[in-house]
Amino acid sequence: MSPDELVYLGVLAASIPVGFLFRYLSPPVKQGAALLLGLSITIATCHIHTLHSLVTVIGTWIIIKSSWRHAPALSLGWTFLYLLFFRLVTKFGLPSPTPFANAVQLLLTLKMVSLANEVQSFHVEKKKDVSSFAKSPVVGGLSQEPSIYDILSYSYCYVGIMTGPFFRFQTYIDWVRQPSPLALPGLTPCLQRLKLVPVYGALFLAVNSVFPLAYVRTEDFLDQNVFYRMFYMVAIFFVFRMRFYSAWCGAEAGCISAGLGCYPEKALSKPGGGPTVDYSPDPTTEEKYDFKTIQNIDCYNTDFCVKVRHGMRYWNMTVQWWLHHYIYPNAPFKAYTLRAGWTMFISAYWHGLHPGYYLSFLTIPLCIAAESAMEASVRAKLGPRGQNIFDWVHWFLKMRAYDYMCMGFVLLNAPDTINYWMSIYFIVHVIAVCCILVGGARK
Repeated sequence: MSPDELVYLGVLAASIPVGFLFRYLSPPVKQGAALLLGLSITIATCHIHTLHSLVTVIGTWIIIKSSWRHAPALSLGWTFLYLLFFRLVTKFGLPSPTPFANAVQLLLTLKMVSLANEVQSFHVEKKKDVSSFAKSPVVGGLSQEPSIYDILSYSYCYVGIMTGPFFRFQTYIDWVRQPSPLALPGLTPCLQRLKLVPVYGALFLAVNSVFPLAYVRTEDFLDQNVFYRMFYMVAIFFVFRMRFYSAWCGAEAGCISAGLGCYPEKALSKPGGGPTVDYSPDPTTEEKYDFKTIQNIDCYNTDFCVKVRHGMRYWNMTVQWWLHHYIYPNAPFKAYTLRAGWTMFISAYWHGLHPGYYLSFLTIPLCIAAESAMEASVRAKLGPRGQNIFDWVHWFLKMRAYDYMCMGFVLLNAPDTINYWMSIYFIVHVIAVCCILVGGARK
């Protein structure tokens, strides 16, 4: 493991026991302590580059105070343009940010855009209340506009500050103001989330030592037979999954220990978004709670769901919620595949400027179009047994598609990605195009 990975591991490991201590704090103390701890972590790991995140927060606050009506669009433009500056700072003679500063900036971008949308919704519903003399039925809406202190506290809350998951401002406020945090479930769901982390970590270290990514860039790798080169992407994506399964399960455990994102099951919470229906305590029954609001990964369904489009739902789930609510609805296209392409382009930009991100993310719409064509023209005409066989083949190809796209995500630059894809004859692109052609011919 690299020194940076050890720092991430240390922050994750420390956040779990610290979270249980936060349950003993009163709301004002909890808010201040979470801010102080998060800011301390940021300064300790990002140093002078902490100013990038601070400028982003102050800029968003100014936008919200100046024009709440246009705050969602303006905040999206502001934070994404600042991301561009952040990634090109060396062109302006400024020092290159640390990887930790990049992680903080990425999550902060999501938070600021979400915050602007929440504030706009608050003002819209407030105007409705005044005009109709009745409270509007909004689930999870703000009760007041946040102060600059509230915004700073949310931005630098120590929970998930570098690793996620993303959570809305309302989720944060609900956490701060929990009436009886010690009565909420904690240890059992925390251990439940952590139980497979040692397995994921061990598999990551073991397989990564046998199949190092650097080998793909060597001439010796290209001398291997094509089946070995194809298998290598399977191993690389396995390492990639084990790494993030470990990190995100650990990050969720940090949220669980603190009680962040804990809502009654009847609230029907969504990852990232929180409750979707109104809920109120029932004193006559024992309340059951869950932490779906901060669930960022569904390891089983990531591996075993059948479709490419479904695979995205179970991976980085809180960020997928953010993309689905703030990017996908505003895409400048109507067709599903084009809207998905636009969303993937924005996702690639959010991740960084490396061409590998764009080559990978923009392959997803092609795969979605391919599976849609085959489902409509082939699967729909099969019987139950045929559909079952189709689904198994579909699952196998889905996994190979993600193996293939992962190579662009980890190789980063265009020459290395294209050289690898060329070494296996662009097999996923070829299969996807063939499926689209076959699907069109059988209509």
